[in-house]
Amino acid sequence: MSKQELHPKDYRDVVFSDEAAGFAFLTKSTAKSDDTIKWEDGKEYPLVKIQISSASHPFFTGEEKIIDTEGRVDRFKARAEKAAKMKAALENKAKKAAKEAEKKAKAEDGKIEK
Repeated sequence: MSKQELHPKDYRDVVFSDEAAGFAFLTKSTAKSDDTIKWEDGKEYPLVKIQISSASHPFFTGEEKIIDTEGRVDRFKARAEKAAKMKAALENKAKKAAKEAEKKAKAEDGKIEK
């Protein structure tokens, strides 16, 4: 294949429409379509319907990111709270174990002295 044969021959103006977001744009493409639409300039162009575009994609709109960030903060706070409770419980357990060991040591000292 030569370099001249690399580029498509049917490169033309096409309207892409994101029906869910009510967003459409005119660009050059080789996308095939049987549908047509009358564009703002009065001309008729092939119409390609798309599921998602920059108008409806969460990354571009920022909606998903904000929701996700809030969720992350809540999960972080919950983990921090759980860790603090676990630390306190372990400290209490260690204190109880130290008291028991102290009582045991005193009891053994009392037995040895007798």
